[in-house]
Amino acid sequence: METLVPQPPLDDRPPVRPAAPRLRADATRNRERILAAARELFVEVGVDVPMDEIARRAGVGNATVYRNFPDRAALAQQVALSVLDRILVRAREAQFEPDAFAALCRFVHAAADERVGALCTLLSEHVALHADDELFAVKTLLDGAVQSLMDRAQQAGTMRTDVAPGDVFVALARLTRPLPGSQCLAHDESMFVHRHLALFLDGLRAAGCSELPGRPITLEELRRP
Repeated sequence: METLVPQPPLDDRPPVRPAAPRLRADATRNRERILAAARELFVEVGVDVPMDEIARRAGVGNATVYRNFPDRAALAQQVALSVLDRILVRAREAQFEPDAFAALCRFVHAAADERVGALCTLLSEHVALHADDELFAVKTLLDGAVQSLMDRAQQAGTMRTDVAPGDVFVALARLTRPLPGSQCLAHDESMFVHRHLALFLDGLRAAGCSELPGRPITLEELRRP
């Protein structure tokens, strides 16, 4: 009799991706350096940073950049995918935190370290999320993981109930973008971000919360083009 192997729930399975050609070790390192450099420069300068500057930051030639990423759109798509993947890992790691509200806080601070604000610019201006099955699949898994974190905290009675995941994503997007004219904060930007995220998270606590104007921001609203 054939032995059946238990399968994880569909929502917990990673997105199925087509097998990519195996790269040599040096080619893999070059690709990773290009993605890291592009991600840094997208945050520091913007998505329209010259490709030559990305090559210089990565320590590779222009030909190596274009061999891996034929155009800016392809590079932006892969940067967005790599950041989404990393944030999804952070959300899943946070689920092992026994305290429900602490789990949400852990995720929010970890997502901030991934500079998710730059990702929002990529998704809204340079990457067609709904037209990219791979990106959309990872984003759907991330949305579900964050929803689960918030549901758990709200059910535990430690988080206010008049907020939704969209509120968290908007706060992350705004607080992780570099402030214009903020050179006085450049030496300690990370501490600045985490300080204000802590203030935001305190506002999500159920105890002593004030009435909020407006209504919660849903994930469906954030997905609208």
